[in-house]
Amino acid sequence: MITCIKVESITKQFNGRKVVDNLSFEVRKQEVFGLLGHNGAGKSTTIETILGLKKADSGKATILGMNPLKQRKQIFEKVGVQLQASHYQNNIRVEEICQEITALYKAPVDYHQLLKKFKLEQFEKMPVSKLSGGERQKLSVVLALIPAPEIVFLDELTTGLDTAARREVWKTLKDLKKEGTTIFLTTHYMEEAESLCDRICLIKEGKKIIEGTVQEIIEQSPYENLEEAYLWFMGEEII
Repeated sequence: MITCIKVESITKQFNGRKVVDNLSFEVRKQEVFGLLGHNGAGKSTTIETILGLKKADSGKATILGMNPLKQRKQIFEKVGVQLQASHYQNNIRVEEICQEITALYKAPVDYHQLLKKFKLEQFEKMPVSKLSGGERQKLSVVLALIPAPEIVFLDELTTGLDTAARREVWKTLKDLKKEGTTIFLTTHYMEEAESLCDRICLIKEGKKIIEGTVQEIIEQSPYENLEEAYLWFMGEEII
C-alpha cells in the first residue's frame, strides 16, 4: 500500500503542556483514516501540525512525500482542508466564497458541479450565515474539494449536526472514498468511525493508545463494539 501521510514522533507543546506527545502513524492512499479522541485530546493540533500550520517542537510529518513547512504551496495544490474553526466574512454568499477559493488554484473543480453534487445549488445566492448547520458542513466539504485534492482533511466535520444531517454527510464521504479520495478525519463519534473508517488511531492527551482497523481495535478489548472498546482503552468506567 502507498503511504501518503507519514507522521513520525511529532510533539507539540503549549505553555509547557504536551498537546501532541510523540505521535506516529501512517495514512495509506485511498483509505479513510480516523483520528479518535475526546475533546481536547490533541486531534485538531495534530492536523494543524501535519499541515504545517503549526510547527512541531520535535518529530516530522510528510504529505505525499513533501515537507509541509518547506513545500506548502505544492502540498496545498493537492490537499483539501476543512478545519473545525471555519470562519466566513460577514454576509458573504455561497457563490462568493466558492469563487474566492477557486481563484487560489491552477486547475480547480467547477464549484457549480460540486454544489449540485451536494444538493446546495439552490443556495448559491444565499449568505453562508443563513445556511443550516448541515448545509454549512456540506459547504465546507465543497470548499475542501475545489482544488481537486488527492487528500482531504476533515476536522470534527459532523459535530453539532442532528442524526439526519450527520448521515447525509456520511453518504457524501462514502461517495468520495469510492472516487478514490484519501480522507483523514477526526471525530469523537464511534458510530461515525465504524461507518466510515478503514483504520483508526485512538489518542488520549496527545498520546497514541492503539491503532488498527475497527475490528482489530474491538478484538484487542474485552468488548464486542467500538464504543465500549474505546472507553476501555481510554481507561473509563463502562456503566
